[in-house]
Amino acid sequence: MRVNRILLSTPLVVVALVIQVSVLARLHLPGAVPDLLLLTVLGLAMVYGHVGGALVGFGAGLLADLAPPADHAAGRYALVLCVIGYLAGLVKPENGRLKSATGPMAVVVAAAIGSTLLYAGVGALVGDTAARHVGLPGLLFSAALYDLLLAPFVVPGVMWLARRADNDPLTETGPAAKAGDISSGWLSSGTGLRIGSQRSGLGALKAKARTRSARVGRIKGVKRL
Repeated sequence: MRVNRILLSTPLVVVALVIQVSVLARLHLPGAVPDLLLLTVLGLAMVYGHVGGALVGFGAGLLADLAPPADHAAGRYALVLCVIGYLAGLVKPENGRLKSATGPMAVVVAAAIGSTLLYAGVGALVGDTAARHVGLPGLLFSAALYDLLLAPFVVPGVMWLARRADNDPLTETGPAAKAGDISSGWLSSGTGLRIGSQRSGLGALKAKARTRSARVGRIKGVKRL
């Protein structure tokens, strides 16, 4: 994982965890708690791919396991977010562009439900049956609803920041820096090349016109003689 990705992912994960613990967890909403940390991992995974998503998810989950007031075994949420980050990275757009918001919203709903089920499943293996007492169907519905409502305000911004940092020529020295910003790729591929081809075409037309005018002048000179 590149240095610029670590430098961006770390503060985003820390800020998301602080807001989730200090603000969202204290709202006392019915059912689950809006998972801002999960949405941050999803946004980064859909830009970094499955490997980067798994690494970011593991680090974010481990930080959440160790941060107070965590009351579960360390590594439990790290495993959940690692799997979710890996799976979310598999749906990364090949050209870096999203055609519509339907795909990311479906990913958010699937991740909210999948993370809740996986967290409850791992808890059942280690003897934690809190999900059974709260009610698993209510947790699934509330988790999907809260994350879906919060996603439009989090995921696009995280993806935009990740793309900007991932293609910054000051922090990137590989082929990705030469390719330019993914989010503005349509400008270079759809406009710049066409303008270049149009300029070359105009130059060729001017050259042909000069050649024709020279030929006409020569023919007229011959006729005059």
